[in-house]
Amino acid sequence: MRFRTYGRYEGTLADALNLQALLDRLSGFLLDSGFPADPWSRAQDGDGQPDGDSLQALRDAILQALLESGELTPEMVAALRGDGDPDPAILDEIARLLDDIVRRLVDEGYLRVDEAPRMPQEGRALTGPGSMGRGAARSLTFDLTDKGLDYLGHRALREILGPLGRAAPGAHDTHDWATGVEVEAGTKAYEFGDTLNLDVAATLRRTIAREGLTFPLRMRHSDLQVHQAVYRASAATVLMLDCSHSMILYGEDRFTPAKKVALALAHLLRTQFPGDSIDCVLFHDTAERIPLAELARARVGPYHTNTAEGLRVARRLLRGRSQEMRQIVMITDGKPSAVRLPDGRVYRNSMGLDRFVLRETFAEVAACRREGIAVNTFMLARDPALVRFVRTVSEMTRGRAFLTSTMSLGRYILMDFLRRRTRGRG
Repeated sequence: MRFRTYGRYEGTLADALNLQALLDRLSGFLLDSGFPADPWSRAQDGDGQPDGDSLQALRDAILQALLESGELTPEMVAALRGDGDPDPAILDEIARLLDDIVRRLVDEGYLRVDEAPRMPQEGRALTGPGSMGRGAARSLTFDLTDKGLDYLGHRALREILGPLGRAAPGAHDTHDWATGVEVEAGTKAYEFGDTLNLDVAATLRRTIAREGLTFPLRMRHSDLQVHQAVYRASAATVLMLDCSHSMILYGEDRFTPAKKVALALAHLLRTQFPGDSIDCVLFHDTAERIPLAELARARVGPYHTNTAEGLRVARRLLRGRSQEMRQIVMITDGKPSAVRLPDGRVYRNSMGLDRFVLRETFAEVAACRREGIAVNTFMLARDPALVRFVRTVSEMTRGRAFLTSTMSLGRYILMDFLRRRTRGRG
């Protein structure tokens, strides 16, 4: 007879940790835009060298999140504070905890790394220049998986729309009527091509009014009545994000909230509007489309604002979409200061509103209007010259312009996207 011996499972701190709560606390690090005020920015490590997406930077951010949330034991906190001589066993336990958390994030599909994280050498400090594990983990890089990006988008969507109450849109309303399954209005006479969703009561009333209450009823084609529903349309959206250097200047990070909006909007489209499409365009000295999967790693730079090039790239993307509604959502905090010349060079002038730059930019705006593309602009600054420029763009394309801030940016954009109608905002 076979026997099997079971031992008692000894759980660890990493096993008891709520990974989703940890990801919430790490969202600022994972969506880092290069804002210099962020002490955990991936712009550089403790040695002043570029750190990029290294595993060591992730471990440092996890450690900071654990300290702020009170997840570490008092002995671990004392060792990190340097109270007395740190116990090597405690430091080794902290290093093992960080590696276990990274493994859980990888195993559950939120992150991926080039190879499995290794245990660092013992006998070295845990943090700071030349710290324990920095040489072992610095050569490894990590990246968010589709699941990790989707979770960050879901959290951003809940954060943005949470204060507004429940929101469960199904599609975009238009001002047109159509025949469909969802009954939202009156009835109409059936025409060839309509969905045959008969309004039986109305059809019988028309037949009886014509023939009288006789049996059998002699129903005619002209008696048929069908339900009306609001016609629903699909939309193609290009999100234009200004990533010029001004987006992280003046003591405020404007680019990270813009990235959160993009992730939230992408999650909203995937879950509620499956027929829609969304593309992301970054514009700076030039402009380029980036996959949403790379959005979390996007950072600001170079310095100038080539709005015309961003509109040109957005138009090219929308031209290849089959959706009926096409729009550009532009988030910016600066006036146009660069354009691409016919020979490929980039002309730059950040001193005021350059007439040549404006002329080339308005030419792209006019092209958007000819192609039926609305440009909705969300301004993160209140410079009078920028306000006048943005209002002109909105008037030319029959779009909308909003003065907003980083705190209300996501709410404005998503609610405008959901309601699909012009509405004054203070």
